[in-house]
Amino acid sequence: MAMALLEVIALSADDARAAQDGGADRLEMVADMAADGLTPDPHVVAEARRATTLPIRVMLRANAGFRTTGRELSRLLEAARRLRDCGADGFVLGFLDPFGQPDLGATGKLAAAAGPLPWTFHRAIDHAADPAAAWRALRAMHGGPDTVLTAGSPRGVDAGLDTLVRRAAEGPAAASLIMAGGGLRRRHIAPLAAAGVTAFHVGTAVRADGSWDNPVDPDLVAEWRALVSAASRQGA
Repeated sequence: MAMALLEVIALSADDARAAQDGGADRLEMVADMAADGLTPDPHVVAEARRATTLPIRVMLRANAGFRTTGRELSRLLEAARRLRDCGADGFVLGFLDPFGQPDLGATGKLAAAAGPLPWTFHRAIDHAADPAAAWRALRAMHGGPDTVLTAGSPRGVDAGLDTLVRRAAEGPAAASLIMAGGGLRRRHIAPLAAAGVTAFHVGTAVRADGSWDNPVDPDLVAEWRALVSAASRQGA
């Protein structure tokens, strides 16, 4: 089994530094968690890049929904170029069409512009009209994501745990695509690792009182790092 990956949501350079100090493997940089994460300011990404050696995946998302317009997509295409220049190592993106299926046209166009950097398809999958069909479409997508951030349910990992375990059971390629996140709790790690999931994503879980108002706590990151590593060894 591959070494487990722990990704931490960072809103600032201080968060980035704390996540690295705690033993995180990768950062997801976003702004405005009240909207579930939007594209951050390039200056913030540049500051984080100076503060850490960790890979930084940056959110490309302009509004709180999962749809996009042509005009918005043009802005995101330009943002991707600027953010790459600021030190982004990858991106986090994904859109649904008016029917609630993955908008592979818009997603593919943005992914191509972001290339050759890797990218994550984010939790838009959990809000698809048919998540099982969305999962199949993403797995089959040419030039598709190397990671799908998913809770298995729009209500979070508590509700979606069985779905994640079922998807991981499709085989090693499927399991390696899954990054479990969205209300991820410590009790979820062992069953997910046993199913073959090796990537985990946390945000409020590594902040005091589970609040976005508080910075990333390196001690909490370290506790998650130890938990994820131990569970992955047992699941191997």
